[in-house]
Amino acid sequence: MAKTILAVDDSGSLRQMVAFSLKAAGYEVIEAVDGQDGLDKAKKQTVDLVLTDQNMPRMDGLSLIKALRGMTSYQRVPILMLTTESSDDMKAQGKAAGANGWLVKPFDPARLTEVVKKVIG
Repeated sequence: MAKTILAVDDSGSLRQMVAFSLKAAGYEVIEAVDGQDGLDKAKKQTVDLVLTDQNMPRMDGLSLIKALRGMTSYQRVPILMLTTESSDDMKAQGKAAGANGWLVKPFDPARLTEVVKKVIG
């Protein structure tokens, strides 16, 4: 059975690129338009991996990660940040919130797929 990934980003074109890359690699992708939408979708269905942007309306990536980590079903689910933010301070905040990894935009689709395979197989 295909692993499912929740891709959370307020950029439609970026979500499409992520979804296209991951679907081509055999994953199922659920798209969410911001952190709140991502949280709502995560509550309906537990996924195998969450990919989230940081800067989004309604709820940012760090808030989403903290909310997910507060749910029993998401305590062990890998969460990767996919964002333009690359400062050490922001990475430290991401790690403290519970992020397992960090990818900086613009991303290389092959690299994204490689990282996802390492994390969830």
